[in-house]
Amino acid sequence: MTDATLRHPGTHRLRTLGRDLLGLAVIALVGLAGYVLFPDNLAFLTRVISVALLVLSLDLIVGYCGIASLGQGALYGAGAYAAGIACVHGVTEPFLLILIGAAAGAVMGLLMGAVMLRAHGLPQLVLSIAIVQLLHEAANKASSLTGGSDGLSGMVPAPLFGIFEFDLWGRSAYLFGLALLVIVFAALRLITRSPFGMVCRGLKEDPLRISALGIYAFPVLLKMFVISGAVAGMGGALAAIATQVVGLDSVSFEISANALVMLVLGGIGNLYGALIGTVIFMALEHIVAAINPFHWMTLVGAVLIAIVLFAPRGLSGTLDEIARLLTRNRWGAGR
Repeated sequence: MTDATLRHPGTHRLRTLGRDLLGLAVIALVGLAGYVLFPDNLAFLTRVISVALLVLSLDLIVGYCGIASLGQGALYGAGAYAAGIACVHGVTEPFLLILIGAAAGAVMGLLMGAVMLRAHGLPQLVLSIAIVQLLHEAANKASSLTGGSDGLSGMVPAPLFGIFEFDLWGRSAYLFGLALLVIVFAALRLITRSPFGMVCRGLKEDPLRISALGIYAFPVLLKMFVISGAVAGMGGALAAIATQVVGLDSVSFEISANALVMLVLGGIGNLYGALIGTVIFMALEHIVAAINPFHWMTLVGAVLIAIVLFAPRGLSGTLDEIARLLTRNRWGAGR
C-alpha cells in the first residue's frame, strides 16, 4: 500500500471502483460483440462462458488460497447433474435451475473441502483426483438417475421470463449466460477484495503469520471451497440448460485438468486472467481443431508450452508488466 493510498483512502476506493466498473463494462461489451459477430457460434460461446465460471471457481482455491486441485470437475458436474435431474423431474425455471446447480456445487465443495483440507501439498492433489474419479464412476453407475454413459437427456427449460425460448441457435442461452457471468464476476471481485479475501491471500502467502494472529485456517478455507463450489455449480447448470443434456464429460478429470491449464495460461490469482485464459485456450482449441482435426492437440500443446515458457505469470501478468513498463517510461519522459 503506497503513501498516497494511506493519505487519500477515499480517492483510492473511487479509483478501484472505477476500474472494476470499467472491467465489467469491457466484459459485457466483448460478450455483446461476440453475439453480433458470431451469431452462428453462440452455442460454442455459451460453453466458453460456462467453462469460464469453472475456471473462476478454480482460481478462488488455487490462486487465492494456494490449494492444489485437479478435481474441480466434481463441483461443475454436481451442478450440471443437479440442474439436469431437477429439470427432467419438472423444475424448468432457468433461474431456479441455476440456484439448484449452485446449491449442489456448494454442498459438493463443502464435502470436497472437508476431505482435501486434511492434507497438504501433493496429497491434496491426489485427493482431488480421487474425488472427481469417484464422482465420475458414481454418475456412470447410477444410470437410472443420471443416464450413465448415454447421458441425461429430456431437459426442456422454460422460456426466460416466459418469453425468450432456449432455441437451437442458442441466443437466449448465450445472453442469459453472459448476464450470469457479469453478475458472478462482480460478486467475486467484492469477495476477493473483502477482509475474508485478504485472509485467504494471507494464508497462501504466509500461513504462520496468519495463524499467529489467532485465525484458524480450516474454516476460512472451507468457506472458500463452498463459494468455489457454488460458482462451478452455476457453470455446470448453465451448460445443462444450454445443451439440454448432461454427459459424463461434465464430471471428468479431463475438464478439471483443462481448467487448470486455462488458469495457468491466463494467470493465477487474477480473476481477469481466468477469463483471458479460458477464452484463449478454447478459441485456440476450436480454431486449430477445425484446421487440423488429426494433430490439433499437438499444435495446441506446442503453443501452450511457448506461452508458459515466455510468460510464466500468465497472459494477464505479462499484460500487467507491459502496462507498468509503459507507465514508468511515460512518467520518466514527463519528468
